[in-house]
Amino acid sequence: AAAGTVPAGTFPSFMAEGTLLCRRGEYGKALACFNNALKLRAGDKHGLVARSKCYLKLGDTENSLKDAEASLQNDKTFSKGLYQKAETLYTMGDFEFALVFYHRGYRLRPELQKFRLGIEKSQEAIVNCIGNPSSVKLENKEDLCFISRQAESKNATQKLQIKLTKDQKWARKQEPVRNPKTERQLLGELYADKAYLEKLLKDEDLMESSTKQGIKVADLVLSGISYLDTRSDFWQQQKPIYARVRERKLRQQRWIRDKKQKTAEVGRYIMKSMEDIDMLLTGDSPEESCKKAERVLKTIRGWPDDEVPNKNELIGNLYSCIGNAQLEMGQMEAALQSHKMDLEFARQNNLPDAVSRALDNIGRVYARIGKFQQAIDTWEEKIPMAKSSLEKTWLFHEIGQCYLELNKAEAAQNYGQKSLQSADEEGDAEWQLHATVLVAKAQVKLKDYRSAIIHFEKALEKAKLIHNEAAQKAII
Repeated sequence: AAAGTVPAGTFPSFMAEGTLLCRRGEYGKALACFNNALKLRAGDKHGLVARSKCYLKLGDTENSLKDAEASLQNDKTFSKGLYQKAETLYTMGDFEFALVFYHRGYRLRPELQKFRLGIEKSQEAIVNCIGNPSSVKLENKEDLCFISRQAESKNATQKLQIKLTKDQKWARKQEPVRNPKTERQLLGELYADKAYLEKLLKDEDLMESSTKQGIKVADLVLSGISYLDTRSDFWQQQKPIYARVRERKLRQQRWIRDKKQKTAEVGRYIMKSMEDIDMLLTGDSPEESCKKAERVLKTIRGWPDDEVPNKNELIGNLYSCIGNAQLEMGQMEAALQSHKMDLEFARQNNLPDAVSRALDNIGRVYARIGKFQQAIDTWEEKIPMAKSSLEKTWLFHEIGQCYLELNKAEAAQNYGQKSLQSADEEGDAEWQLHATVLVAKAQVKLKDYRSAIIHFEKALEKAKLIHNEAAQKAII
C-alpha cells in the first residue's frame, strides 16, 4: 500500500482490534491499529488516549504526552485525557505535575478511584524523592539523581543510540558503589539480566564483535546496563510501592497482624485480587474486571468465616466492584442489583462507609436510567453521611440536576445554591462554575430572568478564570 493510505476498515474496528492487541501485550501491532483509526477520524480524543497508552507501554513517553495533551485540546474536562496525561508525567518522573492533573481529574470525577490512587502514589513519590529538606546534603556530585527528570526520560528512549569512544569500550564510567541488596530489591527480576550483561563485559572477544546490522556488541551491552541503572535510580526515588486506597491498607493490616501462615496467604490472595479488579476497571476492561470479581466472590463465599477476616465487608466490596463494572458495560439493571446487594451487606454489618458508598452508586444508576425521583430519594438519604465539602458539592449538584430534569425548578435552585455554598467552602472554582450554571438554569425555568443573567455572567467569569473554553461557549 502507498504511504499514507489506510487499509480497509472502520474507526470502531481499528479501535477494537488495537485495544485487544494491547491487552495481549502486542503494543507494536496495536500502535499501527490506532494510527489507522486516527487517519480515519483525526483528532478523536478517545483514539488519542488509546494511542497514548500504547506509546507509554512502548516507553515512548514523548509521543505519549503529545497524544494525551492533544486529547484535551478541545475538552479540558475529558477525564480519560487528564488521567493519561497524569500517568505519562508520572512515568517520566514529573511527579509534581502528575499530581496537578490527578487532582484536576479527581475534582471532575471524584467517584473514579484511579484519580485518588494517582494522587496518593504521586505524593508518596514526591516525599520519597525529596525526603526531609533539613537532611538534604548535595555533596557527592556523582549521586545527584534528581536533576532533570525529562532528561532521564529522553536518555532512556535513546538508549540504543549510545556511542562510545575507543577509550570507553568495555569500561563503564566510574560510579558510586551500589549496594547489591538494595539494587536487587529495586530491579527485581531485572537484576539477573544486569548481572548477565556485566558478565558479558568481561568477554573481550565478544565485545569486539558486531551484529549483522553493524552495531557493536559492546555498545548494546553498555547501553542496556546504563538503562537499568537509570531505571534503578528512578525506582529509588518513587519506591516500588503501589498507592492503595486507605481502607485497603487498614484492611491489610488487620488481615496480616497476629494471624497464622494460612490466614496470611488468604490475605495476600485477596489483596492481589482486589488490585487486579481495580486495575482492569481503570484500564478500560470492565468485562474482565467483572469476571474476575465474580470469580473471587465465589471463591471467598466457599471459605470458612474464620479464615477470611472481614468476610462480609469484603463480599459487599466485591458486589460494589461488580456493579461499577456492569455500569461501565451499560448493564444498568444488573448494576442496580449488585449495588443493592452491597447496601444490604453494609447495613447488616453496620458499616457506615460502605452504606454511603452503596447509596452513592445506586443513585448514580437511577440517574443514568432516567429514574430521577429514585435517584433523589437515594442521594438525600446519603447527605448526612457526606464527610467533606467537596463531596457535598457534588451530591447537592446531582440532586439539583435531577430536580431540574423533573421540572421542579424551585427545588433545583435550592440545591444549586447549597452546592455553590459547599464549593465556596472548598474553594473549588470548577464546582463553583457547575453550581452557578445549575442555579441560572433553574432561574430560567422560574422565569426569573434578571437573576439568571446575573448567575450566567458569574459563571462566565469562572469559566474564563479556569480557561474552560467549552463552558464559555455554552454560556454565551
